[in-house]
Amino acid sequence: MKKEGKIRILVADDHYVVRMGLIALVNTEPDMEVVAEAADGAQALELFAKHSPDLALMDLRMPVKSGIEATIEIRSCFPSACILMLTAFDGDEDIYKALQAGAQGYVLKSSSGEKLIPALRAVAAGQRWIPKDVAGRLASRNSFEELTPREVQVLNELVKGLANKEIADVLNITEHTTKDHLKSILAKLRVADRTEAVTAALQRGIIHL
Repeated sequence: MKKEGKIRILVADDHYVVRMGLIALVNTEPDMEVVAEAADGAQALELFAKHSPDLALMDLRMPVKSGIEATIEIRSCFPSACILMLTAFDGDEDIYKALQAGAQGYVLKSSSGEKLIPALRAVAAGQRWIPKDVAGRLASRNSFEELTPREVQVLNELVKGLANKEIADVLNITEHTTKDHLKSILAKLRVADRTEAVTAALQRGIIHL
């Protein structure tokens, strides 16, 4: 925590009511103040550059740029930036991508304000903040084999309800290759059919609707 002055925070969330609630919560703390608010990832990047906050509290899924895209860009421009991801999504792939992007902490929106405030202080002080439930999800990811970029593309077409022939046409591959990818996807996700594959991939944050 900073010794002089308050911890200056940027709040980025595309839901107005959630954003207002977070701002009100942060501003009740005597050692913190919200210096900027963003409704999407692109705005978050712009306001971070303008205000140089001590910490960005970032929603994971936002329009224009996602929280992950904004985090990657903020960290590439400002390597010492402190970013705490706050999200309703607890999929192991979402968590992994956020931390890979450079977020130092990951808090679920389902946790109380009492849990969020210590997380803000810790990340602003340069510490990592990974709660037990989040760490557990992350550990479970290591037990699965990673999907290739092509397999993720196939899943993204699968979620639209496309048949093998249609997926093959969209991705410019043969129907036989599509079937091979599907077989591999089912094995890696440890599921029995296409519907289960889509459900598992959505739950884990491998693909998004």
